[in-house]
Amino acid sequence: MFRSILIASAAVAGLASAAHAQETGPYFEGGYQYLDIKPDGADSGVDTNGIAARAGWQFNNIFSLEAELATGIDDGEFDYNVDEDELNFDDNNDGDLSDVIAASGDVGLNYLTGIYGKANLPLTERLNAYARAGYAYVDLDASLDTPGGIDINVEDSADGPAFGAGMSYDLSENLYLKGDYTYYSFDSTDTSGVMLGVGYKF
Repeated sequence: MFRSILIASAAVAGLASAAHAQETGPYFEGGYQYLDIKPDGADSGVDTNGIAARAGWQFNNIFSLEAELATGIDDGEFDYNVDEDELNFDDNNDGDLSDVIAASGDVGLNYLTGIYGKANLPLTERLNAYARAGYAYVDLDASLDTPGGIDINVEDSADGPAFGAGMSYDLSENLYLKGDYTYYSFDSTDTSGVMLGVGYKF
């Protein structure tokens, strides 16, 4: 009898340990990246499309650390209103640099990179919600055509904190689908992005 109790207790302990076993190790994600970029002076956000990759390490069932890299695959068009003195030239040659240039142009994403801490919350056996926070850096390339016929090419970069949330769905033990939203709080360029992709746990 005593032996049977010991065996049963050991079995229960083993099941409890398995139920609380932690998932650890590397993972990789890739997919489509949509970005809404709003440079200073732009009337509205600029829609751009890109591809993104993330690589991370899961320390336990809850916490992981990941790095992100994205690049654009097209340019977004926008309307721009800026004082001549900000660009340091007289577009209409009237000797006054206080005039406002109303121009059109396009913005392209050279690259976006960042590092994040990520917290995971299992909702069901396959469905998970997560939040992430970190710091990101963006490099943009903009071109403008002014009313005075001047072509302006500007490359700009910015960095700042980033926050986001999303969900993932396990297709198998290793493969999963994911989608998330991230807000990038850059000083000169407010940017928000949506990533849809697939991930693999090694």
